Amino acid sequence: MPLSRIVSRHVMHPRRIAVNSLLVGVLFFILFISIVFSITWYKRSASHDRLTHYTRDYMSQVFTELHHSLQPLLTPPFPDCHASNADLTARAAFGSNIRAILLVKDAIAYCSSATGAFSLAVQTFSPTTHLDQPIDMNLLAGTPRVPGKPALVLWLQNPHQPRSGILTTIDINLTPYLLLASRQQEITGMAMVAKDRALTTWSKNILPASLLPTTPLRQFSLPHYPITFYLYGSTLAPRDVEFIVLAGILLALLVSAISYTLLILNMRPGKEILLGIKRGEFHVEYQPLINSDTGHMYGLEALLRWTHPVAGRVPAEAFIQYAEVQNLIVPLTRHLFELVARDAAELKKALPCGLQLGLNLSPSHLSSPQFRQDITHWVAAMPPNHFAYVFEITERAMVANDHASEIFSWMHDNQFKIAIDDFGTGHSALIYLEKYRFDYLKIDRGFVQSIGRQTVTSPVLDAVIMLAKRLNLNTVAEGVETAEQAAWLMARGVTHLQGYLFSRPLTVTQLIAWHQQQKDLRVLKAVEEN
Repeated sequence: MPLSRIVSRHVMHPRRIAVNSLLVGVLFFILFISIVFSITWYKRSASHDRLTHYTRDYMSQVFTELHHSLQPLLTPPFPDCHASNADLTARAAFGSNIRAILLVKDAIAYCSSATGAFSLAVQTFSPTTHLDQPIDMNLLAGTPRVPGKPALVLWLQNPHQPRSGILTTIDINLTPYLLLASRQQEITGMAMVAKDRALTTWSKNILPASLLPTTPLRQFSLPHYPITFYLYGSTLAPRDVEFIVLAGILLALLVSAISYTLLILNMRPGKEILLGIKRGEFHVEYQPLINSDTGHMYGLEALLRWTHPVAGRVPAEAFIQYAEVQNLIVPLTRHLFELVARDAAELKKALPCGLQLGLNLSPSHLSSPQFRQDITHWVAAMPPNHFAYVFEITERAMVANDHASEIFSWMHDNQFKIAIDDFGTGHSALIYLEKYRFDYLKIDRGFVQSIGRQTVTSPVLDAVIMLAKRLNLNTVAEGVETAEQAAWLMARGVTHLQGYLFSRPLTVTQLIAWHQQQKDLRVLKAVEEN
């Protein structure tokens, strides 16, 4: 598995990023549809208001002009049918949708623009007309000459004679208004109501007003005329809702994808390592190294640890190798130096002088022009003359560095000891043992784990130990976990041991407590022996 994927698995949590991205998309969807619905609702509402105002103004103008056209007929003396018939016919012909104009005297219609002189009680064909009102309006299912077609009846009272005036029947067609409203998909119908009767766009017949829907979208009445108009529908059409929701879903998916991409880029392991340094997520744990002869601690290995605020503890081998690949090992090692120097002030108070302190160096740091300066600055920040320093390097450091001999000489000149780490895991380690001078040879834990088993690595371990003796190298066995392993190693002359049998890597507080416990056990053992 690629290193980036190993580190990403610990510090990035793709599932969590996916969930967060999905939440971002959901929040965007909610915000988007809320805003768009509000804007659309506002625009539709304003459009409905304009339609209502236009219809009201238009109808008001129609009735006002009709009223003005009929007003001269109400002027005394009371008109005679024979003398007025031609005028009535002309007014009806040039009026807007006028079916007939009737002259009424004492509640009797005596003259019509359509038929001329006749005599018929108004109540017989328009029983709901209030002749005592100055202006009255009502709806009829039909008139005597056009019985199957609804009409609007307009009554204008003669102010000089009661129950007399002008009765006008008007053809009402709501289709033009519905066509005007049809541009707005959310409009479903219109209704005109006079008294308790209604004419609608969804029925050809006059309906009782009580049968109309109870929640009109808009309604208005004409000033001075007892008639009300209703507009039905919804502020948002189903088409609008479908379009907004679909657009919101598509954009939310896009935002989720962008969010996922940005989070992935923003949370790259390399960037997370630098942020971890800045946020103080790294700390150092110290694993004791035991002298095989005395059984006492003779040194410590400083191990960098990373506790991510979300992912928790990240394996050291994962982030260290990834840092090397991403050219971040130098700032990471400098941060290790800073943390060790900070801890050393407290460790000095509890640990004996002369204790060896080992740190791992990467090949790229050894090749860095600032390497010597970094080491010098770090040692200057440490308690003077309290610790002896051992730098652990791998075979790769020698392969990658053309100036290894010069660097190793400088380190020895400055009293720094060198340990070759993970010995035996590379193909040319023997060559470097002959070429360079080392102080310690660290036996890889993989060899130690083979002790007591019939494996092909056991003979290799014997050969490594024998080689170290011939070269007069101190040996440090890593990963010692059982007493059997420790006994086997000491029997073959391994000088130093390190592993869980003695202690796990410890924080500063734990290390001080462990060291004090070891001292107490030695004192107790000495007392028992005496």
